[in-house]
Amino acid sequence: MAGASVLIVDDDASVRRMLDRTLSAAGFAVETAADGGGALVAAERSLPEVIVLDVALPGLDGLAVCRRLRAKGVSTPIIMLTARDAVREKVAGLESGADDYLVKPFATEELVARLRALTRRGHQPGVDLAVGGLALDGGARRAVLDGTRIELTERESALLELLMLHPRQVVSRDDAIDALWDGAGTANLVDRYVARLREKLPRPEIIRTVRGVGFMLDV
Repeated sequence: MAGASVLIVDDDASVRRMLDRTLSAAGFAVETAADGGGALVAAERSLPEVIVLDVALPGLDGLAVCRRLRAKGVSTPIIMLTARDAVREKVAGLESGADDYLVKPFATEELVARLRALTRRGHQPGVDLAVGGLALDGGARRAVLDGTRIELTERESALLELLMLHPRQVVSRDDAIDALWDGAGTANLVDRYVARLREKLPRPEIIRTVRGVGFMLDV
C-alpha cells in the first residue's frame, strides 16, 4: 500500500541504505534505526504501520525488541529478518510476537510484497464477529468483551477469530498451526499465544483448555 510508514531496523548501514532507497521508491515512508534501543524509541515516537526488524542486532537483539514492544502493547505488524533458515529461528521470532519473517539474503520484491500485504491487512475492515458478550474487529485488531476494549497483535487477533468462528467447539493445536502459521509453528507456540490472549481478556476463563486436544471458546 503506497504511502505506508515503515521502520527499518538493521545494524548494517549498507542494508539500511539499500532498503531505504528500495522501499522509498516503492512508495513507502521510511525511517531507519541501527540498534535495538533506537528501534524502541522510533517505534513508540513515530508509530510506523509496519516494522522490518533484524534478529542479529548488537546489544538488544531483534527478538528482545519485539518482546518489549509487545509487552508495551504495541501491535504494529513486525517482519523479522534472520540469516539462518532454521525452523527454531523462525519459531523464536514468532514466539517473540513477530507476524512474519524473511531469511537473508532475500529478494527485495518479496519484502515489498509482504509489507504491502501486512499494511493492507491493517487498513481493511476485518471479519466482524460477535459471540455472546465478545466482539472482534479483525482489521483493527481490536476486541471488546463485556464493554472492555482489548488491543491485539495480528496473530492474537487471528487466533481469537479462529476460536470465535467455532464457538463451543474444540480447535486443535494442529488446526491453529495450519491456520495461523502455515504449518510452521509448534504446539508450544499455540499455547503461548493462548496464554497471551487470556492475559488480555477480562474473563480469561472463556478460553478453555481441552486436555490433550486444544482449546474451546465458551461464551
